[in-house]
Amino acid sequence: MNDTIITRETIKPSSPTPSHLLTYNLSEMDLLSPKLFIPVVLFYRPNNGDNAEDKAIMLKKSLSQSLTRYCPFAGRLPSPASPYVDCNDEGVLFLEARNDTQLDSFQRMISSQDHQALDQLFADDMVNFSNTTSTNLVAVKLTHFACGGLALAISLAHVIGDGCTLGSFLSHWASMARYGSTDHKEVVPNNPHYIQSPCTQLTLPEAGMKKITPWNNLVSRRFEFPNSKLSELKNKVVSEADGSINNPTRVEVLVSLLYKTAVAAAIERSGCFKPSYLVVVANVRDKFVQKLAPSTVGNFLELMMVKTMHTSETSLSMVSAKMREKKLQLDQGIQSLQQLVDDLKSFLAKLTNEDLENVAKGSYWCSSLCGFGFNKLDFGWGKPMGITHALRYVERNGFVLMDTADGDGIEVMMFLEKECMEIFEKDKELLSYCKI
Repeated sequence: MNDTIITRETIKPSSPTPSHLLTYNLSEMDLLSPKLFIPVVLFYRPNNGDNAEDKAIMLKKSLSQSLTRYCPFAGRLPSPASPYVDCNDEGVLFLEARNDTQLDSFQRMISSQDHQALDQLFADDMVNFSNTTSTNLVAVKLTHFACGGLALAISLAHVIGDGCTLGSFLSHWASMARYGSTDHKEVVPNNPHYIQSPCTQLTLPEAGMKKITPWNNLVSRRFEFPNSKLSELKNKVVSEADGSINNPTRVEVLVSLLYKTAVAAAIERSGCFKPSYLVVVANVRDKFVQKLAPSTVGNFLELMMVKTMHTSETSLSMVSAKMREKKLQLDQGIQSLQQLVDDLKSFLAKLTNEDLENVAKGSYWCSSLCGFGFNKLDFGWGKPMGITHALRYVERNGFVLMDTADGDGIEVMMFLEKECMEIFEKDKELLSYCKI
């Protein structure tokens, strides 16, 4: 399989950034975010109506137009630890490549956990923690497959935004590609919103910059759960809860199933139960007393922890109920960004608290990219026939959820220690809800 770079350029905003917007201060939440790139890739079928060159030209032109609204994305961090972005219009790195593989064959490769094949779709190793020295904030790589299919891979520095920010940016870019103006009625709802953060002398804290020490025996597996099976799982949770949980979401019940199964695998492996913790990363833009627009740029995340001190607390209904309880606490409203910062600092301090027995090995982190519109991104030649991400937990157990391309289910990337994964992936209850 050969991947050959055919062009390398930077796409600048179509008009210069105004002088009063040349510095974009990162918020304290941004500075507390992990030092990594969020990597998402969209796959598009061959389309006989347009040739590859026309598509590339259109993508570059519309990206240039979109960057006039997302001007910080075309800027640079003065240094990897800088607390602000220099909006200097240097541009977004845009690579084009040719791959001699058929798209269908390539997708089968990445379905079989070929991380190297997936990672090569991204520009300059901007995947997860792989590139910690880059001062770029966004990079794009367009790969043309032998059959005429395309892969559009986008990397976003977590320091400037979360998964919701990436979804909003791509929705704006796609609508620009279709309608051609930031003032078009179909584009305006996707225009970004910014919260002005004060200038700070803080730099990226050690928590964000530290060298990640991977677990040597952590492995990953993909699972797909169709909506029809998730509806069955919802019914089971409601029945098990005997009416105490009404209308759980598909994400709530799926996370409960994944956590329950992972804890059971850990018990079987070790021969005994140890305290366990479910950590859910939640987008809280709509939880502020003064709600933030979905397209607000930045990191607006809350960490919710469900503690499990006994095996009976891992039942589907119990985990779902505890997650719902945590969400209801958030529904009381976040007063300010400072409250969010204080909550995050308090939570991170908790993780180093010796009172939380087994917290290092017994924590299971959950991130969800569901509902961010990745499966609806139409740049003018239809919605993607496949979507995935290259996010990877390397130093903790966890799972990442993402809508399937057809919208008819959720894809899960699971990360567990090898011995636990061998037990997890054979669990009969889990497999009864999977697409085999």
